[in-house]
Amino acid sequence: MSSQVLIEAPGVHRVEAHTPREPGPGEALVAVHAVGICGSDREVYQGNRPEGYVRYPLVPGHEWSGTVTAVGAGVPGSLTGRKVVGEGFRNCQVCDRCHAGETTLCSAGYEETGFTRPGAMAATLTLPARLLHVLPDDADLTAAALLEPAACIAAAALKANARPGERVAVVGTGTLGMFAVQFLAAGSPAELLVVGTRGDREALARRFGASDFRLRDRELPADFDVVIETAGSASAARTAAALLRRGGRLVLTGIPAPGADGLDPTDLVVRQLEVHTVFGAPPDAWAHAVRVFGAGLLDPLPLVTHEVPLTDFPRAIELVGAGDPAVGKVLLRP
Repeated sequence: MSSQVLIEAPGVHRVEAHTPREPGPGEALVAVHAVGICGSDREVYQGNRPEGYVRYPLVPGHEWSGTVTAVGAGVPGSLTGRKVVGEGFRNCQVCDRCHAGETTLCSAGYEETGFTRPGAMAATLTLPARLLHVLPDDADLTAAALLEPAACIAAAALKANARPGERVAVVGTGTLGMFAVQFLAAGSPAELLVVGTRGDREALARRFGASDFRLRDRELPADFDVVIETAGSASAARTAAALLRRGGRLVLTGIPAPGADGLDPTDLVVRQLEVHTVFGAPPDAWAHAVRVFGAGLLDPLPLVTHEVPLTDFPRAIELVGAGDPAVGKVLLRP
């Protein structure tokens, strides 16, 4: 019997029988291969995700990969049988932001798979086919389950616009940080520094292309062209800004706690820093991530440390929040 995880309310969940929903016009039915758990899934379970960005009861799961098993009217039949990943934001397609390709800023309001719409912690997922990105036939679906966080970092890399020969840095050594290293390394930087709080991540950072690694509590340089911050704390944001030369470019992807002390606006102005932020991934970032993955320039598998059955959802949530350095990306397998 196939199953799904249902979070009925904060802290209350059950694993129940799952009935696939046949795809309607414009939709596709996907057999889920694997679904990742990130900090936002833990927020959903604990009940501390910001108001308006979750709707209970909910089947969570926004990081996933799978295979199309059926399509609805208006969807090419050739999509059936293809390996896919899918965008999470359910944009309206008609507002000015959507027409500009900025679907994560859709004026119709926030709707996202796994947060306000049924997610992938189930045997199957039915969603608009327009959100799907087709993978190469030989793609590793376990690795592909991490393409959602990769797409978010692809958005950061596109905004950073790092040019070959520039000096670039990444602050943060989690999943997002390691993806940022890989995207920046693909652009042939003159130097690629990784700054973190865990020395045990140095070997992996260098494996992905870092030329230097520093701990955040040590003396750091201040002459980088581009810095991508992925750690999600106000102090990490300040460290990232301090790494930049005058006129440098900063991209923030982490989300600190509300009300956290942020960057010094005087410092931003007098050093003429260019600051960008990322929340989610628009279609061009998804396409970029899938292209880089298909070209073999993105290797998510070393980030996966645990794969557990869907029925072990409580254990998976506990692993993600344990703070154990041996725990990287946790995948659920329906």
